[in-house]
Amino acid sequence: MHFAYGSKAKKANQTKMEMTVSTKPHFIPSLISLTTPKIHHHLPHPTLKFNPTPFQPPPPTSSSSFHGHDLSNLEQTKQIHAHIIKTHFHHALQIPSDGRLPSGLSPSAQWNFLITSYTKNNQPRNALNLYAQLRKMDFEVDNFMAPSVLKACGQLSSIQLGKEAHGFVLKKGLDRDVFVGNALMLMYGECACVDYARLVFDKMLDRDVVSWSTMIRCLSRNKEYDMALELIREMNLMEVRPSEAAMVSMANLFADTANMRMAKAIHAYVIRNSSNEQMGVPITTALMDMYAKCGNLGSARQLFNGLTQKTVVSWTAMIAGYIRSNRLREGTELFLRMREENVFPNEITMLSLIIECGFTRALQLGKQLHAYVLRNGFSVSLALATAIVDMYGKCSDIRNARALFDSTMQNRDVMIWTAMLSAYAQAHCIDQAFDLFVQMRNCGVKPTKVTIVSLLSLCAEAGALDLGKWVNSYIDKERVEVDFILNTALVDMYAKCGDIDAANRLFMEARNRDICMWNAIITGFGMHGYGEEALDIFSEMERQGVKPNGITFIGLLHACSHAGLVTEGKKLFEKMVHTFDLVPQIEHYGCMVDLLGRAGLLDEAHEMIKSMPITPNAIVWGALVAACRLHKNPELGELVATQLLAIEPENCGYNVLISNIYAAANRWSDAAGVRKTMKAIGMKKEPGHSLIEVNGTVHEFLTGDQSHPQIKSISKMLNEMRRKLNDAGYVPQTSAVLRNIDEEEKETALTFHSEKLAMAFGLISTAPSTPIRIVKNLRVCDDCHAATKLLSKIYGRVIIVRDRKRFHHFKEGYCSCGDYW
Repeated sequence: MHFAYGSKAKKANQTKMEMTVSTKPHFIPSLISLTTPKIHHHLPHPTLKFNPTPFQPPPPTSSSSFHGHDLSNLEQTKQIHAHIIKTHFHHALQIPSDGRLPSGLSPSAQWNFLITSYTKNNQPRNALNLYAQLRKMDFEVDNFMAPSVLKACGQLSSIQLGKEAHGFVLKKGLDRDVFVGNALMLMYGECACVDYARLVFDKMLDRDVVSWSTMIRCLSRNKEYDMALELIREMNLMEVRPSEAAMVSMANLFADTANMRMAKAIHAYVIRNSSNEQMGVPITTALMDMYAKCGNLGSARQLFNGLTQKTVVSWTAMIAGYIRSNRLREGTELFLRMREENVFPNEITMLSLIIECGFTRALQLGKQLHAYVLRNGFSVSLALATAIVDMYGKCSDIRNARALFDSTMQNRDVMIWTAMLSAYAQAHCIDQAFDLFVQMRNCGVKPTKVTIVSLLSLCAEAGALDLGKWVNSYIDKERVEVDFILNTALVDMYAKCGDIDAANRLFMEARNRDICMWNAIITGFGMHGYGEEALDIFSEMERQGVKPNGITFIGLLHACSHAGLVTEGKKLFEKMVHTFDLVPQIEHYGCMVDLLGRAGLLDEAHEMIKSMPITPNAIVWGALVAACRLHKNPELGELVATQLLAIEPENCGYNVLISNIYAAANRWSDAAGVRKTMKAIGMKKEPGHSLIEVNGTVHEFLTGDQSHPQIKSISKMLNEMRRKLNDAGYVPQTSAVLRNIDEEEKETALTFHSEKLAMAFGLISTAPSTPIRIVKNLRVCDDCHAATKLLSKIYGRVIIVRDRKRFHHFKEGYCSCGDYW
């Protein structure tokens, strides 16, 4: 990958206007998530076969009543705006009364009509252009116009413009109006500024039920779930009767938290507070969506079947619920039934279903929905195109994602650029991702925090420290506001790229820290084997009154495991249960088994598995099998392997692990039997590969790889390394080659392990004394570990290796793990 770090983005064409408008559209929440767990589906489902049906837009609404908010469509609005411009904004010249506007409206009402109409038609820039012109003319902006202006700021997610409008509202004393206060909260919520929204809410002298529902929605959309729950309790204590909109916001909150217990509670709450005997369609649909996202499709379907009038939104929620739960057949059949009942899917339907296909990696269904959109006359909006690109990216179909992205060349916004960049990040295509980032800047598109977080996550995955530092410098140079999420991403990147000191420095400099940032630094210290430091951070966390969660204890137990802190790990497990009332999950038991197993307490680890209140999964049994191999206990290893293979008989890694246990015990016939079975069913071992970053380019090496352009120089360096190791008295640990071949062949095989190839390349490509950083997909073998310790002393280099489990810092012949890994 070759690009200039210092290249300046080309300036976009500037629109003549008095107010600068930021181009930061609001992101669809489903497209933000970058760390969705991989869910593979194998369920066959019927092919979607539809007769081409022209897309039927909703019937036009009447525009005869301005006060009833039946606004003109966008074309009519532009015509009225053009008339006003033609008359040079002369107030005395009335707009012709031809049915487009009610007659007799005051100039203020005319302007308000236009600004409101632009926001209703999702044209916030036009609305703000008009507002800027009115401010230039010293026109009196009243409490009817201010909410529409604030809504436009929220649609652009422009906090700068929102604050300017807020300042104007305060100056004119409009903040005392409850409608303006509600609009301010909504705007700050859309701009992800929850603290400002809460400040507005707390300072409101008068609140209506909309104020409460707006604040709840704001907190929920910004994932401040605990604060939202507390606000609902406060609302209940103050005996504020919730509106249907407020209850919809509550249902959406519990859908996002996927809390089944609270979902049932809110359902009962809705029934008690509904004014009619039968719940309305909007609240019923919200409850359906809530149950579906909580995994209770039975309750969702019961509500759906009970609807006497099913809207397209109801159908969409139920179908999306089936897809989200990976029940693709039922989702497809319900879609077909919807069409049979002459309910036509709209763009929001297709958008929702395609997003869910991305969530469940349902590529074939996603392709069929894409084809349906093209065949049935839908106008593919940028939002829909972005969702499709994101879906293809999550399904690792980079070719189709890029093809659709390229087709939007004339009409791209930051959202679709970010979706394409995230697709490359998910596919670990670091070169293409950074090339696209440079193209994005050259096109004058300003990346959002979501874009930057995607790049940082990719750098963390690849261990690309130089590129990660470049992203950090870009943040500083462009003065990007660093919030909790971005700061946590930086801490995580530095930790995973091997620079734990930089990660800790950023953490210590952070003025405000949320639980995710505490977890990131604890996990980082654990990965580097700094168990004591991780425990110190946890102690400080307790002193500051920050409540840990389940992820905190996973990081702590991992840290204890890698540092051999068995007693401390046991105490933490007890503290999690008895002090913080956290119920141990399967991951916590897996950490405890790993902790005990690494320390050689195999029987105690086995007893813990047998006493678990939940059924152990393959990861728990796998941790014990790995410990049996480490401590050369083939008898227990074989016993545990039986349990492991009963759960995942086709897992290649576990079969290889069992074969290696046999090989280490010189039971070659048993090892060969396992591998023969693997070969018979087409199972292949995951090949070892290592990544190394040199001068901003990431190079990948496979074990035995001969394809690198500089392989001749690399081979020459490998021979030199081997010779110097022999001179230093090094004896290859051929036991690491778990195949029944002679010793010379084993030594040759060891020489061409992927990390040694990467190390040789690093030695010939970097200046003396430069640290070498390598990322390996598998656990470092005993021979490579011993050789790398000596090579760090021979060449005077710090060599940092991140394997599947942890970091190893090699320096002057020693490793930071203390040979405990």
